[in-house]
Amino acid sequence: MIEILSTNGQAFLTGFLNTVFCSLLALIFSLIIGAGMAILETLPSKFWSRLAHAYVELFRNIPLLVITMFLYVVVPKYVMPLSGFAAGTIGLTLYTSSFIAETVRAGIQSIDVGQMEGARANGLTYWQAMQYIILPQAFKIVIPPLGNQFINLIKNSSVLAFVAGFDLMYQGDIIAATNFRTIETYIVVGVLYLILTLPMSYYMRYLEKKLA
Repeated sequence: MIEILSTNGQAFLTGFLNTVFCSLLALIFSLIIGAGMAILETLPSKFWSRLAHAYVELFRNIPLLVITMFLYVVVPKYVMPLSGFAAGTIGLTLYTSSFIAETVRAGIQSIDVGQMEGARANGLTYWQAMQYIILPQAFKIVIPPLGNQFINLIKNSSVLAFVAGFDLMYQGDIIAATNFRTIETYIVVGVLYLILTLPMSYYMRYLEKKLA
């Protein structure tokens, strides 16, 4: 394994960095979109709540690979060009945001409705009450499931390998096909993924205890 890592160090480093970059982008945007959809789902307006619910159900029930391949094959043909990296990152964001939306929505709905009513009675608007009172409590509740979604996001970034996204899995496939040392190559790939996921797992546990 050390020989494979030293011989193909640049390729592994490129894939590792691309995986980190893709995961960070998808994590940030999926959290923003997911939280936004969760808020819309809890609005009194039926139009916005149904629209957000349709978004969540659509992307939650379509396989990630199908979403990614659609963005990689269909969108460049009829809409605009997309690289494999962009298609994979956008697909990962859309897919993960739908699960985050359901997680955050459950957190919001677990907060007693009296808190929203009390905030409104004290002069806060709906959005101010949501921002300063409801969401901070909801996020504390959903830290464990959100942590699981973030870890799954990093692992799911391997979908970029199917669309030439030059991620860690893609580089591993190329190296394994070149040197025919499949087992050793994928052990290295697995260790590199562990380097990404284990710190996230331990940090989420620490954050959960700190916010308890």
